[in-house]
Amino acid sequence: MSNTLMSVQIIPKTNKIEEVIPAVDAAIKVIDESGVKYQVQPLETTMEGELNQLLIIVQKMNEKMIEIGCHNVITQMKILYQPQGIAMDDLTEKYR
Repeated sequence: MSNTLMSVQIIPKTNKIEEVIPAVDAAIKVIDESGVKYQVQPLETTMEGELNQLLIIVQKMNEKMIEIGCHNVITQMKILYQPQGIAMDDLTEKYR
C-alpha cells in the first residue's frame, strides 16, 4: 500500500495565456506516464504512491515545463504522509 497522497498544482509562466492549458496538460502527461494512481480535479491533481517516487514526479513535471518553453513554474503541493499506508479511496469513500 502507498504511504503518501500528494496534491499538486502547476502554474507555468508562459508567453501567452492560451499556452497555459497545454502546459498543464503536459504536466499531467508526466504523471500519467509515471504509472502512479492519480485523479485530476479542477484546481489540482492528486497522486498516490511512495513519497520519494511522488517527489521525483514533481521534479520531472517542473523540468518538463522548462523543456516546453515556460520561463518558470510555481508548484504548490499538499502532502499526506502515512507510513502505515494510505489511499485516496480511504479519504473519499463516504462520498461515493
